[in-house]
Amino acid sequence: MINTVLDQASGLRKMSQNNNNGVKVIAVTGGKGGVGKTNVSLNTAIALGQQGNRVLVLDADLGLANCDVMLGLRVERNLSHVLSGECELDEILVEGPAGIKIVPATSGSQSMVELSPSEHAGLIRAFSELNTEFDILIVDTAAGISDMVLSFSRAAQDVMVVVCDEPTSITDAYALIKVLSREHGVYKFKIVANMVRSMREGHELFAKLSKVTDRFLDVSMELVATIPYDENMRKATRRQKVIVELFPSSPASVAFKALATRAVKWPIPNQPSGHLEFFIEKLVNG
Repeated sequence: MINTVLDQASGLRKMSQNNNNGVKVIAVTGGKGGVGKTNVSLNTAIALGQQGNRVLVLDADLGLANCDVMLGLRVERNLSHVLSGECELDEILVEGPAGIKIVPATSGSQSMVELSPSEHAGLIRAFSELNTEFDILIVDTAAGISDMVLSFSRAAQDVMVVVCDEPTSITDAYALIKVLSREHGVYKFKIVANMVRSMREGHELFAKLSKVTDRFLDVSMELVATIPYDENMRKATRRQKVIVELFPSSPASVAFKALATRAVKWPIPNQPSGHLEFFIEKLVNG
């Protein structure tokens, strides 16, 4: 058991070192379900891939995975097989549009939602042993503020919060930001206003969220994208495609491409700001 702990801790340190070598880690989250978080994750990832970046997407909704379904990809093995020791992480990767790689999770499995601390550490260790090289890791988290969502958000260098113009979306985004800032030391957030009717509506949505965070929280927020409501999004989803691939000139596609261009320029810290030591602490304490 001691050797296992040391092994996993070593793997986590290796992942930290990998981050220093230029891997950008972006967590895409939102608090509430139904805000288009996975669409934002996949369209941004594919736009990044189209721009020549090597992108890996982790479907981190470990109980209700849907990245592979949205892209119409056939998946034979997923993260549950990695955690059970049946295969390595490299063996389950599937390729999506623009050469992006997807780490598929499982769907309809309660056990994947309730990982033990050592299994959670094992998941991070699996990434440290990944042989496939990539420039950007996009983590598509689950909805809500579960331990898994908070852990992946805390481990990322950038946290991108997706909101839409609904009271519950703003309330849940605020709750997520509050927990991450007060309990997990995350103070910088990048906001994506999704499915807005105009640029002005996107800025007004950001202002609504900023009003409550400025009053009650000590955080820094930046509006990094306003994604317009686009009928082509629904058409693409029905065909199990993403809009940047199927309708590259549509308004939403243009916005996603602009977001991808912007994301590439976000700095990578000299020291791992991903708080990966948190996973080691969880493992040892567990």
